[in-house]
Amino acid sequence: MTEILTPACAATRAWVEDFVVAHNVCPFARREMLNDTIRFVEVGAEKWESALEALIEECRRLDASPDIETTLMVLCPGLENFDDYLDFLDVAEALLVEQGYEGIYQLASFHPDYCFEGAAADDPANFTNRSPWPMLHLLREAGLERALAHYPDPEAIPERNIEAMRQLGTEQLADDLASLRASVDKH
Repeated sequence: MTEILTPACAATRAWVEDFVVAHNVCPFARREMLNDTIRFVEVGAEKWESALEALIEECRRLDASPDIETTLMVLCPGLENFDDYLDFLDVAEALLVEQGYEGIYQLASFHPDYCFEGAAADDPANFTNRSPWPMLHLLREAGLERALAHYPDPEAIPERNIEAMRQLGTEQLADDLASLRASVDKH
């Protein structure tokens, strides 16, 4: 699935390779990168309606394309404010249910300012869900269930990731994320 990537999508792909896979944040990402089954798409999110339409179009694309396992929708420009992003995420999740995609696809959420409820903004654990740009990760639930069934102790993944992020530290993680964004600014 070779496609020409926008600079933001190319940096997002680099984030998956150099951060997600390199730090094993998602133990299933390496396989999908090697199999070239991740679709990267940039969607302007200044107008929610068009971004939500694009989300449903991506669901339909996944319906029609079994060779795509997952889609990363890079939402830029728009949704730079984390609270706005969370509001958008709520609407997007409700739309998936309304459109009959509950149980078929699920959304994972990533944002440059991601902060878990109750966590301090500078807690390195937040970097498990921080990305160069706001994005939605559209996953096939059946594929996720298959992967989890063959992974030892999947319940331990979040705690392992939190510990790994805390060992790396906020300063290094923030610098890594900033350098990915800067790579796009140079183009």
